[in-house]
Amino acid sequence: MMPVFRIANDNTPNHAAAINLFAADCHAASRKAGWYTNPTTGLALERNVPEMLCLIHSEISEAMEGYRKDLPDDKLPHRRAVEVELADAMIRIGDLATYLGCDLGGAIVEKMAFNATREDHKLEARKAAGGKAF
Repeated sequence: MMPVFRIANDNTPNHAAAINLFAADCHAASRKAGWYTNPTTGLALERNVPEMLCLIHSEISEAMEGYRKDLPDDKLPHRRAVEVELADAMIRIGDLATYLGCDLGGAIVEKMAFNATREDHKLEARKAAGGKAF
């Protein structure tokens, strides 16, 4: 499976806004589906944040298995399981980030800019003894 490489543009303020819009859409879809409503009482439900984090982790684990076995997705068989499970993880992350009031888009843009300056993220540092490696 060959990765697809795309050239990123330098439109970072719009990236942050687009990510936050995506996250808000994920959260709205979760609310519409009833994930924030107690099914017994019909009252608003406070979500269990540790559970939501574990559900994100489970999507990543499913992506790993899909990648490891090079499987098609079982719900969208025209797509690879790895990409659908990564999409599921992003949807869950967007939902949780919005629920917690996070500026996910801003944080991603800032973190990418910070990572671009990190010495330990450069190829030379990764090749060095004790450097970051897979």
